Amino acid sequence: MRKKVILICSECLSRNYTTTKREEDRTTRIEINKFCPRCNKHTLHKESK
Repeated sequence: MRKKVILICSECLSRNYTTTKREEDRTTRIEINKFCPRCNKHTLHKESK
């Protein structure tokens, strides 16, 4: 079973992306460099709580 998570931009704190991750990986949080349309540049996006 996969769990749906929301990714938040670390600079402007907008919720831009949704993705899924395995249920076994609950202890680690996802951190990905993705394009933020609000900042208009690539920024670090972290998994929300």
